[in-house]
Amino acid sequence: MLRLACVDLPALPLQLLLQQHPAWISEPAAVVADDRPQGRILHINRVAREHRVLPGMSYAAGLSLAAGLRARVVSPERVSAAVADLTTILRTFSPHVEPSEDEPGVFWVDVSGLERLHPNLQTWAREVHGELRSADFWPRIVVGFSRFSTYALARGGAAAGASERAAQTGRSPPFIQVFDSSEREADAASLVPLARLSLTPKVRDALDKLAVRTVGDLLALPADGVRRRFGVEALQLWRLASGDWRPKMHPEAALVPLRRVMHLDHPMRNSTKLLFIIKRMLPGLLAALAKRRQVLSALDLELRLEGGKILEERVQPAEPTLDEYMLLDLVRLRLDSLKLPAVVEDLALDGEGLVANREQLQMYFERARRDLRAGAQALARLRAEFGEGAVVRITPARGHLPEARYRLEPAEVIQLPEPQEVSKRTLVRRILKRPERLPPQPRHVRDDGWLVRGLAHGSAKRSYGPYIVSGGWWVREVHREYQFTELQSGQLLWLFYDRVRRRWFMHGEVD
Repeated sequence: MLRLACVDLPALPLQLLLQQHPAWISEPAAVVADDRPQGRILHINRVAREHRVLPGMSYAAGLSLAAGLRARVVSPERVSAAVADLTTILRTFSPHVEPSEDEPGVFWVDVSGLERLHPNLQTWAREVHGELRSADFWPRIVVGFSRFSTYALARGGAAAGASERAAQTGRSPPFIQVFDSSEREADAASLVPLARLSLTPKVRDALDKLAVRTVGDLLALPADGVRRRFGVEALQLWRLASGDWRPKMHPEAALVPLRRVMHLDHPMRNSTKLLFIIKRMLPGLLAALAKRRQVLSALDLELRLEGGKILEERVQPAEPTLDEYMLLDLVRLRLDSLKLPAVVEDLALDGEGLVANREQLQMYFERARRDLRAGAQALARLRAEFGEGAVVRITPARGHLPEARYRLEPAEVIQLPEPQEVSKRTLVRRILKRPERLPPQPRHVRDDGWLVRGLAHGSAKRSYGPYIVSGGWWVREVHREYQFTELQSGQLLWLFYDRVRRRWFMHGEVD
């Protein structure tokens, strides 16, 4: 049975702030969104709460309640860096760690089988807690069976308040809970207040008016009523709590060193040729950084010369960047200044990354990899030579037959593709502009012996269908019996039998 642990570092930005200013633990302190009087308060410590300062207030309003209120902005980059460091720490205790994308400071850890390496999971949790405390963090750790239950108990279990005070005062025992049965875990999770979970105030207040204040109160309501009365957000929480929806764990892969190595078949000394080789290696390095949501802060060049000597050079931009052309210009200047005593046999690039902000990543991913202006000029030349209909694009259309469900329109401009991530890849059906007429099927063979494309592709193995498309009686009657036919060669063809014309046609292929 899958065993999961939820490691929660409550108010992670506040913990980072108190690490930087430890003297503020005994004073009212807050994390604000902006460094100005009207900046919204995001997190507060226990002393600020005792002065009736609450999250959501402006800093000026909080200052009127607590005259000595200390506040600072904790940047998203610093929080992201802390999450990355915490993920690295937790990965030393389990290879499967998933940091939450929505709530920084929440981690799920797969602990299945770890009881074979430790006396019990309670010991494992104590070791994790001790390691995080040595890094000056205050965690809550719940080991159980359910993704939702462990999260809910870490966020709002019976001892959560004590753990929160520990994170803000430096006192109180560690918060560790280990459940040996899923039933006990579910019973404990049903007592968690909804106010401790990530519900929007509007939904939380609407539930509170009906005295629905705990997870158990929410589960007592019917699912349809929750959806109609409180919306999708409450229904999603109901499905998670009831076990109707169990999202799979998606552990974050361990980061591999950012190193690119090129062995030169023909050793060279010319700096220009070396620059062109680096130009081929650099895009992959920058793409790997961008995938990690990082920017390049320094680039190390390692040149292994003939005879075994290694020459190391470091290129550092004025500020962390993903700009390939800027980096190549710096590399060119460094190579031009070198006097190589021998030819270069191997070349390696090492990149150092820092957490990127949203604007830096957006500029990198949206930057055109192709010259759109040159592409537009090429299309203009094609139209001038072959006519306006030479360059077209496919757009969806409303129609009954497959060939009527799209149309070709003149392409005026070139647009960059905008691919979307999908959880499951689907097959692509490539439709012919005009159905291809096939030779008649011999009467002495069945569908699974038909040589649709000749001997080169083999006979048909199996067919799926028929899928009937009929109509058009108001103009010209159409009756087609579509089927997907798989050949011995592995090709998957999209065929149909025209009942009116009594002929077989191929309308496309499936990739």
